[in-house]
Amino acid sequence: MGLNVTPVREISPDTLLDRANALISTYKTASNPELIQQLPQAAAELGDLCPPPDPATGLHVLRGLNADDTALGATPPSWSDVSPTRTAEWDVVLLLLAGAMGRPFGWEGQQDGRLVHDIVPSRGHEHEQTGASSTVTLSAHNEDAFHHRRAHLMLLGCLRNPDRVATSAASVRHASLEDADVEALSAPVLPILPDDAYDEARDSPLEPPRVPTLWHGEDGLCLRFDPAYTPLEQAGADYRAAYGRLCRELDRVKVGVRLEPGDVLVIDNDAVVHGREPFRARYDGTDRWLKRVSVRLPGRDRPSAEAAEHGYGQQPIDPYEEG
Repeated sequence: MGLNVTPVREISPDTLLDRANALISTYKTASNPELIQQLPQAAAELGDLCPPPDPATGLHVLRGLNADDTALGATPPSWSDVSPTRTAEWDVVLLLLAGAMGRPFGWEGQQDGRLVHDIVPSRGHEHEQTGASSTVTLSAHNEDAFHHRRAHLMLLGCLRNPDRVATSAASVRHASLEDADVEALSAPVLPILPDDAYDEARDSPLEPPRVPTLWHGEDGLCLRFDPAYTPLEQAGADYRAAYGRLCRELDRVKVGVRLEPGDVLVIDNDAVVHGREPFRARYDGTDRWLKRVSVRLPGRDRPSAEAAEHGYGQQPIDPYEEG
């Protein structure tokens, strides 16, 4: 796995931090509904500080911010232990970056509907395929691949990463795939089931919709991919073989990004899958701590058949959605 070859975009933090602290001074927390309604205008005034990733790469690291390790305090044992005011500056900074690119949103079934998620290792979740795991490799996947309203972009802000744990990323546009495999994987053969972070969705009695793994978007080949939650045993041998070749190609072209405190990794969730190498959590307040924001890009199209999906009853929380 190639390391630290991801494009880096240096940003000047002054305007961004001034804007964030002005909002916090007035509204106190990133979860304040009035602050959230002010975000689009505040983000628009940032200009081209943070454009979406280039379609050819599908990701980049924004660098120039600083995460003060002492001021952060201890890494929490769970996302639910983070108070609304503790990391307000970082939460608002990430929302401003997200708002400059698109429209941040959350999920009713994740982290109490917050727009900014805290990603920390948690006891009892070490072996899951979720962000709370640690001792297992987090398999390459698109974020919330089970849902038709999943993010177009995902932001990962690094507050702490003392063990230099690598986030892996692979673009399907860098993979070498035969036309026959692309054709086979473009058919809606298998469902993608909700992951372990969505308890209610996993208990849904609704019939799982079959979805294509690959499709052609406006900027190139796209994918909807989460092998840990895809029942491959239900597919025929030819499909499984094509899926296996896709897995191997994504593994071949993946890069590892060892995020430093203050880095923000921006990922195109339609073209790039991401994962994480295993690590040993200490649970002593010094463990890896990331922030995550999902972003929707109004106007970006996906396969029209997705509109008929039920999403296992899981609803996004989009404070800017019209109607």
